[in-house]
Amino acid sequence: MTLDPTLTQWLDTHADALDGGTADPAGVLPRLAQAGLFRLGVPLAAGGAGGNTSDAIEAIAAVAGHSQTAAFVFWGQRVFIEYLLQSPNRALAGRWMGALLDGALAGATGLSNAMKFLGGIEALQVSVRDAAGGWRVDGTVPWATNLHPAGFAVAVAADNLSSGRPGVYAVPSTLPGVTRSDDLDLIGLRSSHTASVRFDAAALDAGWLLHEDAHQFLPCVRPAFLGLQCGLAIGLARRAILAARGRADGARSVLDDELDTLSAAVEAEARRVAEGVDGGEFLAAPRALFGIRIRLVELAMAAVQLELQARGGAAYLHARNGGFARRWREAAFLPIVTPSLVQLKTELARQAQREAA
Repeated sequence: MTLDPTLTQWLDTHADALDGGTADPAGVLPRLAQAGLFRLGVPLAAGGAGGNTSDAIEAIAAVAGHSQTAAFVFWGQRVFIEYLLQSPNRALAGRWMGALLDGALAGATGLSNAMKFLGGIEALQVSVRDAAGGWRVDGTVPWATNLHPAGFAVAVAADNLSSGRPGVYAVPSTLPGVTRSDDLDLIGLRSSHTASVRFDAAALDAGWLLHEDAHQFLPCVRPAFLGLQCGLAIGLARRAILAARGRADGARSVLDDELDTLSAAVEAEARRVAEGVDGGEFLAAPRALFGIRIRLVELAMAAVQLELQARGGAAYLHARNGGFARRWREAAFLPIVTPSLVQLKTELARQAQREAA
């Protein structure tokens, strides 16, 4: 996908500052929205540009090739939009979709804990109790991106202590009892508005219910959640391979075959993601998507390693590394994005053990 040249120039100019935290995070959402990126894969009837989810995956990949920070914000916003698209609460979608597509409202996905809950990895960290007209919300989201200090809505899965059935809710930051921490002290992606959120008896109106049954809703949104996340690795891998090719001259031309093989592998996995998400394959076979995400992260890390080899000593000089140092940190982030590679590999190992029993 080809991005708007104005956006590309802005991303390239500010990529290091966005990663290091010296750029204003508030500028990211409006820039992405102005380029129409949040509308990709969103039905025309919902105010989008139409197309498929794979169009949004490719857009995230294109942005990630310039700035992983901006792509991470893009992912959080687009996944929240996906929750509204798949929620039976059409009134909520109608009320907030326009603001999300325009970048006027920041949407954060606090469902990383929920995805681990779905895989039996950990318990839910948020709970609700029935109250007049809705619920009282308590608990913590330890890590979420796109938590704009001026206002956001965060999606959470929560144990309903009254009904005993976990549901999925959108919680606006304007509620009394919702507290956002300072931005987390990350080693990179620092201008991504990444923080934690605490709920202390926050009174949530019933109109903010995304789905009453987390066990039904989470598997439905998981393919988009993980598929869009794959765009982060695809974009970084492509950019590192391109950079390595630009440096692989003379003695370093011995890297050409490795770069060709790596590039072909990235594109093959990118096609598998697009086809599986758009075709619905991963609804019934989520572990196939787990394997693809693991593979893409490994390919992205291998691509950055080849860029290091191609650049040689220049990669270790501030003035000559051409963004390599930032890409090295970005690659280090990919394996720990929830669900992390360790968590995905653990789930695949459990499945193999069950099948072997």
